Amino acid sequence: MRLTGKWMRKALRCAARLAATTLILLALPLGPAAAEPQEFTSKKANLLVETLATGLDHPWSVEVLAEGAYIVSERPGALRIIRDGKVSAPIQGLPRVFARGQGGLLDLALSPNFATDRTLFLTYSAPGRGGGGTAVTRARLSPDEKSLEDVTRIFTMNHFSRAGMHFGSRIAIAGDGSLFFGIGDRGERDRAQNPRDHAGSILHINADGGIPASNPFAGHSGGLPEIWSKGHRNPQGIDIDPKDGRLVTVEHGARGGDEVNYPLPGKNYGWPVITYGKDYSGAEIGEGTAKDGYEQPAYYWDPSIAPGAIAVYRGAMFPEWDGNLLVAALKYQMLVRLERDEAGAIVGEERMLDGSFGRLRDVKVAPDGAVLMLTDGDNGQLLRIYRAPSSQ
Repeated sequence: MRLTGKWMRKALRCAARLAATTLILLALPLGPAAAEPQEFTSKKANLLVETLATGLDHPWSVEVLAEGAYIVSERPGALRIIRDGKVSAPIQGLPRVFARGQGGLLDLALSPNFATDRTLFLTYSAPGRGGGGTAVTRARLSPDEKSLEDVTRIFTMNHFSRAGMHFGSRIAIAGDGSLFFGIGDRGERDRAQNPRDHAGSILHINADGGIPASNPFAGHSGGLPEIWSKGHRNPQGIDIDPKDGRLVTVEHGARGGDEVNYPLPGKNYGWPVITYGKDYSGAEIGEGTAKDGYEQPAYYWDPSIAPGAIAVYRGAMFPEWDGNLLVAALKYQMLVRLERDEAGAIVGEERMLDGSFGRLRDVKVAPDGAVLMLTDGDNGQLLRIYRAPSSQ
């Protein structure tokens, strides 16, 4: 059959559109389910890193749910479930957040009895008179995983400000169910030395917001009863060693001076009186690196690595790492492994995954001993590190 000029031109346009569509489809990247895990060599084991989910908006914290699912907080103010690589719609019923700068919806922690009580805890920057400040809310996840129920704020810091920085905020749940969490100095250094100000502190409260009797200022006038320790610049990582119950934190320094600490009740960790960092201008801060009455860090970095989270490794998958500390780094985009001796002293450092996945915000040890990480960005990823067959 012969085509007239009109029909010939129409057929050619259709063929061109079909060819263009085919080229676009061929150029599209494969989804995470089709991506092969990447292998990395480390000092003690070969690692495989797989992508469990993508498309997250500045994810901040991840926890493991039953049957291979995960729950993730996103800093702009969303909480989502990830199951089989699919990211759910936002869970409804969250508190309103002060999403400015480093603020927003921050940490997420599950009750030790989550399987039966479905209780979780959230830290976030709450809006209020004077700007925003760190708060803690307790809630229950509905059976259909679509909303939060019985949402109750159990802690609010006492002085809000308009600064969009240094909210601190990770949670560690102790064996008795009480909560440890940190708040940064909110960009106003001297607040970290004021015992009547929650800023610049590690805090300790019960699951209902009450004050544990073990707190150093409980029943005393020397400081606020929620305060555990002072002199912290911006503690964004916190964990409790399940072997001995020791509290461990990691915090941002200024230009240098990121620290690992083992905070003890009533102790002062120095900021800004002593520090191993300098001001961003290059000027000296405080009175040097040591002074009577102020604690030394267990470890520090200079230059800064910008630590986002810390986890004590106690898992079956990497027995060589038993008791090591894992630190997610934002600035240098790496996972740091710190070796410790029997007394807890840090005796070695290994830097892994250097720049391979971007800024690393969170690190958690999963029940099977694998390591979970979140990347920080508007297309954030949930990653899983597990042992390569070559290291079996």
